[in-house]
Amino acid sequence: MPDSFQKLRLKRGEERRIRAGHLWVFSNEVDVKATPLTELAPGADTEVTDFKGNVLGYATVSPNSLICARLYSREARHLDEDFLALRLAKALALRERLFASASDQPFYRLVHAEGDMLPGLVVDRFGDHLTVQLTTLGMDMRTEALRAALHKIVQPRSILWDNTVSLRSLEGLALDRQEEGPCPDTLDVPENGCCFTVSMSEGQKTGWYYDQRPNRALMQRFARGKSVLDAFCYAGGFGVNAGRGGASSVVFADASKRALAMARHNLQLNAPDTACETLEGDAFETLKQLRDAGRRFDIVSIDPPAFIKRRKDHKEGLAAYRRLNLLAMSLVQEGGLFFTSSCSQLLQTEELRSCTSHAASRLGLHPRLLYTGFQGQDHPVHCAMPETAYLKCLVCTCEKF
Repeated sequence: MPDSFQKLRLKRGEERRIRAGHLWVFSNEVDVKATPLTELAPGADTEVTDFKGNVLGYATVSPNSLICARLYSREARHLDEDFLALRLAKALALRERLFASASDQPFYRLVHAEGDMLPGLVVDRFGDHLTVQLTTLGMDMRTEALRAALHKIVQPRSILWDNTVSLRSLEGLALDRQEEGPCPDTLDVPENGCCFTVSMSEGQKTGWYYDQRPNRALMQRFARGKSVLDAFCYAGGFGVNAGRGGASSVVFADASKRALAMARHNLQLNAPDTACETLEGDAFETLKQLRDAGRRFDIVSIDPPAFIKRRKDHKEGLAAYRRLNLLAMSLVQEGGLFFTSSCSQLLQTEELRSCTSHAASRLGLHPRLLYTGFQGQDHPVHCAMPETAYLKCLVCTCEKF
């Protein structure tokens, strides 16, 4: 292959993390005297080397970003339509193995960025419909090649290019949304024996949170005959699974009136005999009101948005998780179950566990951890990149000493 890659050389000693398998190069690791970032063509295929010139891999570059290069291959390959199709085919083959015997096929995350060696690309599949997010300059510049590769490998009826994620701003990319083909306003998504009607045109993220699927399945096992509170419910993921499992009643709490309407509809669709109540408003205020009113539930689930999006937010975000867990645990009936989740990558599992133990000690409870869950298998974790592991879900019993 002709030498058609631009060059990016690292400083002495900065190659260790890349050699260990990590895919990101930070701007302060680059030997800018030998390979000035300002002289690199944004988004272009780039050969990354150590200080001595030994090749580490091939990446796309974003010279003005803190993460200035993202490796997509250890071999000399261009990130073109053929290579994208190859990686997409491998991602598809993995999902078809994971869901071969499941009724949820083909509804899953098809591409999980670095977890599938496709940095900057997220693709969720809803049968014949795809929702795509491009979060890096390098991937955004290959939109047309990616479009062709998706049609070659998946043959979707429609694609929603939902490029409204805030990460794009870090790469200097505009926020926009485009529809290709007959994109539906709503879709019916099967999960764990349930069927969820979700909004594609106005939904959160890519329309549905597939990552919690295995953790929501656990709710069905515990819910029979129980009263359940599903806070930050969105379209009712945990609460509807509880209803499907035989819960006597479900209370949905969310700040979005539209989300609550979807949650109520989905519970009626899947468990019409389950009593339903919806509470609209700020979650902290709603939980306080429930506590002050003396309400208690057999099972309480909280699944908040990320409180820690940047390292500088960690102290404040951790304090918010502590307050939220204390409020939510105060609503658990004696001997009941507490589901607590976090999608903040920067919050460690042990920190979430400390939030539950802190809450329990304040309430005079004895917490016993029954389950530690993570993101579903269709969100694979790159073993050399802790950044790709973000979701935590703990289930505890809450009993008096």
